[in-house]
Amino acid sequence: MTSAAGFLDIAIIAAFAALAIGQVFSMIRLVLGPSVGDRILALDTMVINALGLVVVLGIRQGVQIYFEISLLIAMLGFVSTVALTRFVLRGDIIE
Repeated sequence: MTSAAGFLDIAIIAAFAALAIGQVFSMIRLVLGPSVGDRILALDTMVINALGLVVVLGIRQGVQIYFEISLLIAMLGFVSTVALTRFVLRGDIIE
């Protein structure tokens, strides 16, 4: 194994660990958040962390379909965050 491949493996493991720790902290904020806004931001952060995990998994396995899946996760996360925020602020999603 070359040293470049070894560094890539270490970087991927570190990325998985950092994203997993971020996901755990977001779950804690989701449960303990003092306000609804904190909980919405925690959900959005969880979507971003899941997106990062999918991308790192795609890099690790060398499969390009994971990057297309990450685009779908990003779009669904954005739309769901906007919809949830509108519901909390106005009481309805569609006017």
